[in-house]
Amino acid sequence: MATTTLNPGEEAQLMQTIEMFEVIVQSQPSDTQSLEILKEAYSKLGREEDVVNTSKRIANAYMQQGQLSSAILEYETVLQRRPDDADVRAALKQIEERASNSVVQPPMDSSVLPSVSETTMLRRKAKVAATTPAVNGVVDDGRKSLYKVYVESKLITAGDFDLCWRNVDLTLPPPDVIEPFIQTLHEKGIFFIEKSLRLLSDKSRVAHLPLDRYDVDMDLARGFPAEVCRRWCVLPFDRMSKAILVATANPFNQQAAKELSEATTHRLLWYVAAPNDIVNNLRKAFR
Repeated sequence: MATTTLNPGEEAQLMQTIEMFEVIVQSQPSDTQSLEILKEAYSKLGREEDVVNTSKRIANAYMQQGQLSSAILEYETVLQRRPDDADVRAALKQIEERASNSVVQPPMDSSVLPSVSETTMLRRKAKVAATTPAVNGVVDDGRKSLYKVYVESKLITAGDFDLCWRNVDLTLPPPDVIEPFIQTLHEKGIFFIEKSLRLLSDKSRVAHLPLDRYDVDMDLARGFPAEVCRRWCVLPFDRMSKAILVATANPFNQQAAKELSEATTHRLLWYVAAPNDIVNNLRKAFR
């Protein structure tokens, strides 16, 4: 149940969040990040049935991805609310059978196996290593990944890529928002923005969010460095519990993620959005 009384504005914002993210997960049912946001919104509104159903959707998504440990943990949160839930118990039994039917490895000395906590830490370290830019003086602004997506896939020519790509000066604060690569592609008639948004969402597995339909939290955006937001065209637009939702037109930009994360202790959840919507909101936030 909801633990705090919501004012009409807060309730309306949560309803908008639910409407928006239900659309996202309908097209991307395995997007556990968006499902978690939905669950949090339902919880704040005290919609117990929807909280439980969303937890089941999250657990099922984890199962589809082969993340059985995460699925078990999510199902256990449902059992804490509903100990006799038949669907959850059946799902947990299915996971148990799936695990027991997996390939049996040769016996090993238990002393050399990592504990559960050690395994969790190893996974976290691997995740961090995979998403942290190399500390070698080279800025990972997503150029290499975007080149692969557009040029190596033969969607545009190398000449068109170089024509539209802008190298960012890190030594000077930008006076205005720097136009994203996919916006320049669109304006020059090389590759239209709608196709780019679908392509980047698919290749990066970062959900696309129609920012023009979202009530952006301007005060939240202003709490982040204007220089970072303008340089990389990234917009923190909402907060859900301990997570900050961020819109970007370049989901491969690790430098932007690094710089923005240094400005907050909250976890950042990224979404692909239309460049014009990001730019317009950034200009409103940082006049």
